[in-house]
Amino acid sequence: MKTFDHLSVIGLREWIGLPELGISQVMAKVDSGAKTSALHASDIETFERDGKTWVRFTAHTGTRAKLRGKRCEAELVDFKRIKSSNGHIQERRVIRTPLVLGDRCWLVEFTLTCRKDMRYRVLLGCTAMLDGQLVINPGTRFVQDKPQTSQFPQG
Repeated sequence: MKTFDHLSVIGLREWIGLPELGISQVMAKVDSGAKTSALHASDIETFERDGKTWVRFTAHTGTRAKLRGKRCEAELVDFKRIKSSNGHIQERRVIRTPLVLGDRCWLVEFTLTCRKDMRYRVLLGCTAMLDGQLVINPGTRFVQDKPQTSQFPQG
């Protein structure tokens, strides 16, 4: 049997941090069936800064019962056509920002989309898992410690 010594194990739910967006902790749903990661965002607007296109948005990190929003800015890196779980195709704005999971940090692309009807405000897709060298133990949740974003750059 092969072993995966260099890979970190995660559960189906994990706490992550997005330090450049000023988000120290948010619960993420791990979804190996989704290629791209997604962040619940509203009030999305584009603007120019230093000749580049940026987006300003409200990132939602709370629960449906306890709403919390944070105004964020990030450089726009792409537009992607995404087929949502209900089969609808949407064109979404894409940002790239550092993600902290446990004691590790790496760049992850997130599409900005409305996830207000979803239980989790962040979806961690398989591209982020591959880039972070992660494997999922589907019988577990919250395997990694809560992120310590103070050791990484803040936005």
